[in-house]
Amino acid sequence: MEHDREVTRAWVLHPDIKSDQHRRPAEPALAEAVALAAALSDLEVVGGDIVRLPKAHAGMLFGKGKIEEIAGWLHDHEVELVLIDGTVSPVQQRNLEKAWSVKILDRTSLILEIFSERARTKEGVLQVEMAALSYQRTRLVRAWTHLERQRGGLGFVGGPGETQIESDRRAIDDQLVRLRRQLAKVVKTRTLHRAARAKVPYPIVALVGYTNAGKSTLFNRLTGAKVMAKDMLFATLDPTMRRVELPDGPEIILSDTVGFISDLPTELVAAFRATLEEVLGADLVVHVRDISHEDTEAQAKDVETILTVLGLEEDRPRIEVWNKLDLLSKEDRDAAEIRAEREEDVFAISALTGDGLDTLLTAIAASIQGARYESVLNLTFAEGKRRAWLFAEEVVQSEKQTETGFDITVVWTAEQESRFLAV
Repeated sequence: MEHDREVTRAWVLHPDIKSDQHRRPAEPALAEAVALAAALSDLEVVGGDIVRLPKAHAGMLFGKGKIEEIAGWLHDHEVELVLIDGTVSPVQQRNLEKAWSVKILDRTSLILEIFSERARTKEGVLQVEMAALSYQRTRLVRAWTHLERQRGGLGFVGGPGETQIESDRRAIDDQLVRLRRQLAKVVKTRTLHRAARAKVPYPIVALVGYTNAGKSTLFNRLTGAKVMAKDMLFATLDPTMRRVELPDGPEIILSDTVGFISDLPTELVAAFRATLEEVLGADLVVHVRDISHEDTEAQAKDVETILTVLGLEEDRPRIEVWNKLDLLSKEDRDAAEIRAEREEDVFAISALTGDGLDTLLTAIAASIQGARYESVLNLTFAEGKRRAWLFAEEVVQSEKQTETGFDITVVWTAEQESRFLAV
């Protein structure tokens, strides 16, 4: 059941700051910020602008003249909330809210709000709440209205009035303790599920990519599942896994994960580490790109950066998929297909129409053939350390004691076998 908050009129501002070393191209950045705002059901985006600045002003972010100019826009369009596509300090937030008589959300707050609205699993909900609390705990300027909410959302957009900072701090700390306990139980359950899957001789293939790259559309086409797949940022939040039988190939477990985004809040990277562990444990990582997007190269770099932060090894088998061929002109499509053919482990497809999927599936099958296989080991009683290693890796399928030791059946990868030989 949808919560019944009124729709809030919102305006999006992208500060294009010349002195910013991590400055992104302004036009696609604004378009992405508008799409982010539109992804939240409570917001009606009535406009957006790029604000070009030589440098950020410490107390107000923008200069005095620009603040007065923006105040006019906001008044004329009856704006109630301004999304600033960047980092806004607590002092800047308070000063701008006073100057414009509107609520201010920075990029992190908005992403947290979207994640809160989309989370479906118990783990996802808990991780979002912890991320939001950890983020807001450091600011101590905003109200912690979501601690007493009767409806969805985190309280950034609307809710009851301000509360005292000290009581807020105590409430937040109490909530964090409670949430950590709950999450520990949920994570333990997920670990047990993952251990059970590790005993199944199916390779895991993880779909990763920038948000709205088409991962869920591809997942649905390959599995027949009905994962939410919309032209919307963060349409998928919780990981979904399905078994897929590849044509003329082995069965695999396909995992659909949350989309990445540039400047992903560090709180969310940490909070969703458990969810994204599915990627770290995958036998093959499939990086899905929206090849029709004007900023596709920068998006790809953002994804690679986050994968590195998560700890994914460079030598982990990967395939790159250039999706959304159907959105390209015939000339651009032909060029993309020719480029993809020349590159190793790159495939051009349309998940929507199915074009190129047969070639992709053949490549996936070839990549993970023999990724996991069964072996029977004969260990003596003296090899207790090696036997313990096998159980710690959770690769043991069955064990039979003999007169001289143990016959152990394992399902493992070549990498695990090489590590076992070194024990």
